[in-house]
Amino acid sequence: MTTDQHNDSLDPAAKKTVLRWFTYGMYVVTTRDGEETGAFTANWLSQASFDPPLVMVSVEKDSHSLPIIRSSQVFTVNVLESGQRRLAGHFGKKAAKVGDKLADIEHYQTGSGLPVLNDALGYVVCRVTDEMDAGDSVVVLGEVVEAVVHREEGDPLTMAEAGFRHSG
Repeated sequence: MTTDQHNDSLDPAAKKTVLRWFTYGMYVVTTRDGEETGAFTANWLSQASFDPPLVMVSVEKDSHSLPIIRSSQVFTVNVLESGQRRLAGHFGKKAAKVGDKLADIEHYQTGSGLPVLNDALGYVVCRVTDEMDAGDSVVVLGEVVEAVVHREEGDPLTMAEAGFRHSG
């Protein structure tokens, strides 16, 4: 189609196809406020700035973790490794159905008490600096205040490898 053949109406099938072509990593975002923990699989996540180092993540408005992020003002981003599809799927389930998602998963706490997955390639701790309404989600902006590499070998898990399909 050339530009002179452009159609201004939204084709739902084309929208779905093109959005599925966007490349995404698979991460587990964790948070804690007192005894309350939250954890979820995130794929709509990106670095937003080098200086200061900022990360943005899209969090569903009805998620168990969003109120915890808002009250604690901190979260971690655990980078999953290629081959960890099951782990990503585990954290993609609703907390209301499965309860504490960290209960049977090996993890430890950072010095500030945030949960980190033992099997992640590494993680960053982010301090919330802002948020923005984004339809059925909230985009949370966080400044990276800590970064740890568990191991340098290994490739990050991608949504394409995991075979998950999600598009608006």
